Amino acid sequence: MRKGIFYSVGIGPGDPELITLKAIRILRKCSVVAAPQTKSGEMLALSIARQAVNLEDKQVLPLQFTMSRNRKEQQAAHFKAAQKVKNYLDLGQDVAMLNLGDVSIYATASYLAQILQEDGYETKMVPGVTSFCAVAARLNLSLTDMDTPVHIIPGSSQEALSKSLEMPGTKVLMKSGRQLPEVLEQLEKSGKLKASAMVCNCGLADEQVYQDLSKFPVEQQAGYFATIVVKED
Repeated sequence: MRKGIFYSVGIGPGDPELITLKAIRILRKCSVVAAPQTKSGEMLALSIARQAVNLEDKQVLPLQFTMSRNRKEQQAAHFKAAQKVKNYLDLGQDVAMLNLGDVSIYATASYLAQILQEDGYETKMVPGVTSFCAVAARLNLSLTDMDTPVHIIPGSSQEALSKSLEMPGTKVLMKSGRQLPEVLEQLEKSGKLKASAMVCNCGLADEQVYQDLSKFPVEQQAGYFATIVVKED
């Protein structure tokens, strides 16, 4: 029997108008749509996709992942989710896993794809608009000049951040919200706070835009989907 194909589908950062035509075509094609689900039952990626394509006739497969930094706990969640996907692939059904942003940038779907590839399943990637490109557009800001490099840095790694801020070019700090006080401190120490801007929940209803991070209220929380752009002075 033919095994199904696992599609990693990027759906952009939040604005359903940024979902590509290809992503919509693949979602219409697949009989199963997999989506991350929080402990509270929220399925943000699914709610965004539903604004762009009718998924009423699809089998929805909720997948639970951990926010823990413990690698063993992360791997256990990935293997458990992959096994749920395999159940449908083994029946010959194609599965589209929704992923916020792009499927090649800090994407949960990439972990499942790797597991499935190693087990002999066919996997394909459908690119999406990256969160930092959407953030740059929201800030009306070009990330590069002709010779400017761009560095993409996980905001959760303070050691990486300290070293990266010394590099020439534009720095993009992704998923910085939970460590925002530490990130702001690093930016201030490096003299780059005034050259930094941030968008939280880009494209979502509760989007927040800060053109100058030196004016950000330090007591305010930014949330998980916070992306900071640090431009050269």
